[in-house]
Amino acid sequence: MPEPTVVPSVAALKTFVGKKLGASDWVTVSQAQIDAFADATGDHQWIHVDVERARRESPFKGPIAHGYLTIALAPALLPQIVRVDGVRLAVNYGLEKMRLPAPVPAGARVRLVGELKDVRDMPGGGARVILNLVFEVEGGGKPACIADAVYVYYP
Repeated sequence: MPEPTVVPSVAALKTFVGKKLGASDWVTVSQAQIDAFADATGDHQWIHVDVERARRESPFKGPIAHGYLTIALAPALLPQIVRVDGVRLAVNYGLEKMRLPAPVPAGARVRLVGELKDVRDMPGGGARVILNLVFEVEGGGKPACIADAVYVYYP
């Protein structure tokens, strides 16, 4: 597992703006994981879960992961690239922007690359942080997902 970039405190976040945070390990997005995500969300579109039909009819020549499954990997992969010390509470505040330029084929490996884009002070010493998250597909030409994720950190 890669060593995350360590931010020593919430107050120190501003000194990391514009800096690359590193890359996570590669993780495989399996068909079983795609099927479980479909069951959890109710999104059983054939392009994700019908392997034979996706091989026959999909422009991707096989099943692909849901875009929301890709972004849902962030909580598991983000701690591999950044750790903020002295945090009492971290809250996922949402996304300002998300795009899905390329598919994640079932069985493909993805990793997360991040950059700290912006920090705003919050009352009580907290910070509202925008992280640019890029999900790369191993061997792919374009990222599978690019998102500006917003987190709030409280000391």
